[in-house]
Amino acid sequence: MQTIKNTVAENLGKYVPNTHGLAPEDSQFSLEQVPDLSGKVAVVTGGSEGVGYGVTHTLLSHNISKLFVVCLEPGIAEDATKAIESEMGAEIAKKVDWLQCDLSDWEQTGKVAFKISEKTDRIDILINGAARGIMTVQRNKSDIDLHMATNHIGHVVLTSHLLPVIKKTAENGNTVRIVNIASNLHEQTPKETQFESVEELNRDYGPQAQYGRTKLASILYSKYLARNLTSEFPNVLANATHPGIVDTRQTTEHIHEAWPFFGYAMSVGMQPFKKSQFEGAVSTMYAATMTEKSGQYIAPPAIVEQGSDKANDDALADRLMELTWKVVKEKTKSQSSDKGCSFEES
Repeated sequence: MQTIKNTVAENLGKYVPNTHGLAPEDSQFSLEQVPDLSGKVAVVTGGSEGVGYGVTHTLLSHNISKLFVVCLEPGIAEDATKAIESEMGAEIAKKVDWLQCDLSDWEQTGKVAFKISEKTDRIDILINGAARGIMTVQRNKSDIDLHMATNHIGHVVLTSHLLPVIKKTAENGNTVRIVNIASNLHEQTPKETQFESVEELNRDYGPQAQYGRTKLASILYSKYLARNLTSEFPNVLANATHPGIVDTRQTTEHIHEAWPFFGYAMSVGMQPFKKSQFEGAVSTMYAATMTEKSGQYIAPPAIVEQGSDKANDDALADRLMELTWKVVKEKTKSQSSDKGCSFEES
């Protein structure tokens, strides 16, 4: 029975009342429990809409001192800025530094990371949330699957370039929390996935599997960081989160790019049961501000899940990161890879 309750708590919301209350007592958490964040600095990708905006709003509501938001579309960022100014006031809005970036462009991503590093001497929270949703296969300018290029590789490039500031923050006695937003759809990863070649990365498995594979990568990257970074810097914690089925542009608009007709089952049929952007932010905010563990996969509200067998395969994680490093180095001609911390050190 508790398994069913957890499934509801993790995935549904809005018109389904108090779903988070179905979680076990030791896995309860709400946005009201986010601690005071005065003096802290956060970086959030995709923080201008959807779950990301829920995160941005919550961080600002709990007195984050500085917030860097990396986003793809300037128009969406402008709308978010207006919403923050309207609800919280101009002074709060000034805490946000919006940086336009296409995470599938790794050289641009490295440059944005350097800009952030020049503007702050600490990073307490890094939330990697921007993502290409359930959509058809495309390639980035480096001829790599756009889902993997954006959702996984772009975030690895960003995180690696921010590591010097992250490590310095930790060395000064602060806890740093890195959160990679994943999804239970990681279980839809193709069974044959081995992360052994570019040819495999570029194989078209269909919209949902293509997306799910990147979310597996988010979990594996978090566990990789826990094994290779937390082991050296115990107060740098890295975890992955599942937000639930959330009412975002991905589930109302982008889904129709992949499935023009059948997408209505998600965009319309599931509409009353999706979590709001704030409900969808709960597990991520727990991982970003409260947890004292590293290498976990956390579902709403704060349920630690095991994930799939592949999500717990350290050898698969190592192959993923070896391939990631190889692809970035080859495709950027070392412009990005050689200026940041190497992936082996991360």
